[in-house]
Amino acid sequence: VQLQASGGGLAQAGGSLRLSCTGSGRTDVMAWFRQAPGKEREFVAAIRWSGGNEYYIDSVKGRFTISRDNAKNTGYLQMNSLKPDDTAVYYCAAREGRPILSVFWENASKKDWYDSWGVGTQVTVSS
Repeated sequence: VQLQASGGGLAQAGGSLRLSCTGSGRTDVMAWFRQAPGKEREFVAAIRWSGGNEYYIDSVKGRFTISRDNAKNTGYLQMNSLKPDDTAVYYCAAREGRPILSVFWENASKKDWYDSWGVGTQVTVSS
């Protein structure tokens, strides 16, 4: 599955950006990761095919919202109240297969769980 991400850019602190990620095949679980300069790639958010079950890293809870439009095979990451610490290259990831909820919670934050990765999109937040 090929993933195409878009929507990155420059925002001021407190501003908003929306990232999109469109898949060429099955994307039963979609997720966003990010990597800041000199840091490890970290999990941001994930969502199952059915929606309604969203998983976020603590630092973005209440500010970021992950969603998906299955008809368009596209996932979104709405980022509000952006902070300079959110500056990073953001990557979308996906995997095929419909895990039960417990398996999703256990594995959604693990990079190795995902089959496909998109090319990153830069998000820069100025103070």
